[in-house]
Amino acid sequence: MCYYFYMSRVPLAERMRPQSLEDVIGQDEIIGDGKILTEIVKKREPVNLIFWGPPGTGKTTMAKILAKEYNADFVEISAVTSGKKDIERVVERAKVNWNLQTRTVLFVDEIHRFNKAQQDAFLPHVESGLIILIGATTENPSFEVISPLLSRSRVVVVSPLSKDAIKQVIRRAGEKEGFSEKLTEDGVDYLAELSGGDARSALGDLELALSLAKDKIDAEVVKTAAGKKVPGYDKKGDNHYDNISAFIKSMRGSDVDAALYYLARMVEAGEDPKFIARRMVIFASEDIGLAGNGALSLATACFQAVERVGMPESGLILAHTTVALAKSKKNRDSANAWYAAQSLAKKTMGLPVPTWLRNAPTKLMKELGFGEGQKWEAGFHLDKNYLPDEIKNEKIFDA
Repeated sequence: MCYYFYMSRVPLAERMRPQSLEDVIGQDEIIGDGKILTEIVKKREPVNLIFWGPPGTGKTTMAKILAKEYNADFVEISAVTSGKKDIERVVERAKVNWNLQTRTVLFVDEIHRFNKAQQDAFLPHVESGLIILIGATTENPSFEVISPLLSRSRVVVVSPLSKDAIKQVIRRAGEKEGFSEKLTEDGVDYLAELSGGDARSALGDLELALSLAKDKIDAEVVKTAAGKKVPGYDKKGDNHYDNISAFIKSMRGSDVDAALYYLARMVEAGEDPKFIARRMVIFASEDIGLAGNGALSLATACFQAVERVGMPESGLILAHTTVALAKSKKNRDSANAWYAAQSLAKKTMGLPVPTWLRNAPTKLMKELGFGEGQKWEAGFHLDKNYLPDEIKNEKIFDA
């Protein structure tokens, strides 16, 4: 009987949903004085928005809060389960609301899953103002949302929640629901680790732990309730940096096995695949450089593919590129030259550019020797010092 009562209640995550922007945790980049969402609410001027960020970070919550602030009718659909008829029903509802002088906020969860034709169906109603569109996506909207919709919307990046933010969410739930005294420090910490930055997941695990706890909600109770373990890896802690360092050094040392191993550890721990791909782009230029000019193109293509494909399939793309970069010959001549150029430039920023290298847009400047001897020819070279006279004998690219 008690179990049925517990299961029939509104889920904890729903009960804890913030009702105002001030209650939203972990989104300081977009909420607060001078920040985009707060300013939109202050001006009371509805704006079409695309929320881009990982799951459980408050995209739906913020959409509901904005609709409430606009005194608008909030309609929510999911691109996974909705089709053209659902869109048509929303439009009809919006027309009725319009006649009643009520605005309509349409929240489309996972908007990237709608095809081009379905997204096109929103356009005339977004343009006319009949619908205030708020889309949510975990994918890069540049690739997944059609250009006409993007041009009529503001893209708002929603940040992953930090471990401290998740802890704050958990403790607030304890205070509001009256079980704060049951929460132990290691239990809260473990829940935050398990969540991976997803507040909804953290509250779901907490609710399960609460149903099992006889006295305290500690790490052991959370492990039993959640049925999963925290990997020995913190995306913001030492293991994060140790693993990416080991990954880079393994590729630098041409150890394919080790490079793949550390790649797999990062992927299994939920590391952002774009972070890994970005580091490979840098590695291709810094460590392979002139030894394999195709490496940079491959790494860049890897980053673009990871953006478009997403996980888990992107693991194959990351592995392919890792093997190629690890096996490639290495050369740091261009990287070393860049560091030398930076160092020299910082020390000599005040030196004037030689007169003959400057542009000469006026007759007077030509008479003064600006651009003297220059010709617009491919490969044209004058037997002069291209560097300022004070450093004319410096050698930057020494290879």
